[in-house]
Amino acid sequence: MMELMKAIKLDYANNSPQIRWENVPYPHPTAEGQVLIRVKAAGVNRPDILQRDRMYTPPADASPILGLEVAGVVEQVFGESRWRAGDEVCALTHGGGYAEYVWVDERHCLPKPAGWSFAEAASLPETYFTVWFNVFMQGKLGNSQKETLLVHAGASGIGVAAIQMAKALGHRVVITARKEEQLKLCQDIGADAAILLDELWVKKVQELSGSIHVILDMLGETTVSGNIKVLGKGGRLVWIAFLTGAKVTVPIPQIMEKQISLTGSFLRPQSFNVKAGIAEGLRAQIWPKIASGVIKPIVEKVFPIQEVEKAHAWLEKGGHVGKIVLTV
Repeated sequence: MMELMKAIKLDYANNSPQIRWENVPYPHPTAEGQVLIRVKAAGVNRPDILQRDRMYTPPADASPILGLEVAGVVEQVFGESRWRAGDEVCALTHGGGYAEYVWVDERHCLPKPAGWSFAEAASLPETYFTVWFNVFMQGKLGNSQKETLLVHAGASGIGVAAIQMAKALGHRVVITARKEEQLKLCQDIGADAAILLDELWVKKVQELSGSIHVILDMLGETTVSGNIKVLGKGGRLVWIAFLTGAKVTVPIPQIMEKQISLTGSFLRPQSFNVKAGIAEGLRAQIWPKIASGVIKPIVEKVFPIQEVEKAHAWLEKGGHVGKIVLTV
């Protein structure tokens, strides 16, 4: 008899996604060096919604179940691992997080921070892996000196992670947000300057901050021109999404004059080895800051996993500060 577990299952009757918490086949490891996690909480991320709406195709070897990050308890170990049954961890998954159990590459797990709830710990992996890879590895923030980081959509899950991580490592952080009430909240968690994203944002950034060294941008079309203006010589512009449009026009002479680097990435297609390297960077540089209390959890809303549609709607309406999490 096939073993079963509960998971969020997608059904596309009438061409619209139907989301149900129901029985699915129990997962099995696909390679040595994996751990089975009994999921206590799973983070909600925009790629989950894109996959739900068939606007994004996951890698062929990924689980078809939604969910890119979890926190829970190690249940089994397959092959060599630093982890043991009973360890409390949070982890980046290769899909499959919206479930009772998920197998994860053991190198993509990090210890659940002491004193944090499972819901708080589940808010970390996807956003912290994304920020570390893009801001610190790709954008090279602070490789040789203290620098200034500009984060668009500073109140988002990615935004609050970037603020806290950059501040914890001694950098200056400027953010933009679309709502006045989000500005103070971002300053409360460490942003040195918080600017309303209106027609005057470029002037305000230049007045308050001077030249920017690195920009983390998830908007795309609406900010690209201003980004080039506020970046200083040798500045780095890093894209991780394009919520306002993917087609942009860039002024090549300004880029050449300032020697600006343009880069960006998607986290999910990165190799398992690259993700393992990201995890090691976080373990060495960021997890001690979490342990010392410099970095704190920023979770706006927690839903039981059976209310996943409400959680998705909360993310889609925008205006939230921090992460949205499901408990299992």
